[in-house]
Amino acid sequence: MRAAGERALVLGGGGSTGNAWLIGVIAGLFDAGLDVTTPDLTIGTSAGATAAAQIAGATPPELLAAILAAAPRYRTGPARSDRGRGPTRPVTNHLERTSAIIAAAEDPADMRRRMGAAALDMDAASDGSWHTQWRATVAERLPSHLWPQRAALITAVDAHTGEPAVFDRHSGVDLVDAVAASCASGLPHRIGDRRYIDGGYRSNAENADLAAGYARVLVLSPFGGRTRTPLEWGMHLARQVDELRARGSRVETIFPDSDSEHMFGASAMDPALRPPAARAGYAQGRALAPRLTSFWR
Repeated sequence: MRAAGERALVLGGGGSTGNAWLIGVIAGLFDAGLDVTTPDLTIGTSAGATAAAQIAGATPPELLAAILAAAPRYRTGPARSDRGRGPTRPVTNHLERTSAIIAAAEDPADMRRRMGAAALDMDAASDGSWHTQWRATVAERLPSHLWPQRAALITAVDAHTGEPAVFDRHSGVDLVDAVAASCASGLPHRIGDRRYIDGGYRSNAENADLAAGYARVLVLSPFGGRTRTPLEWGMHLARQVDELRARGSRVETIFPDSDSEHMFGASAMDPALRPPAARAGYAQGRALAPRLTSFWR
């Protein structure tokens, strides 16, 4: 079977710390002589969508330096009334709320519909002012607001229908809005008359299935390939990797090492953990570069 393209880079979700870790890994690879920022296809989900847009507008060393130099002050989810409190409790509440929705759902489509309905209910109860705030926050994170010329896919889910959405430069959606939608883990992001929620609900936090047909697929997963959905739904990364390989792709995955796992999950929105997450990713990238060079080039 003829490959759809040679190289695909998959950047998974993982909150604020996940974004920092992704940039760290990419910068570590870059400094060790392996540039993975110019694949034939980049797939970004949630925090990975932010990273996908960032590497299209700045160099990995620049992005890493910005993380290490910045004072902790932002989150990768919409700003809400819990501002000023520590991040762990709101994230834990969110995980508890969404875990209950997952447990009640019959299948992935039902889960996405329920997630969308819950987000729309929250939106209806808000004053709506956060929409402008959230878009401005996302815009500030991106070094460029232009879609990259190389193929890039940003995932989301339509909150009204639960249907998966995949944006690219031909979708008629601004890059800022696509990224904001993909990162909308609580309240939905508005694009025109539609609302969208986190792309991780499409097919786990990576959406690696979108790389089908590419000869080589490199997956960076801040959550280590873990899934919150039942395994029988088949949404987990291991299933996606197996299917990619069955169709002829060579696949490599990078997960956070055991020493940095505590920075993800309930701690994923803690801005104070961004610098250590980036440093951990950087060390991994440098260490993995020799093994991955022959795979990627």
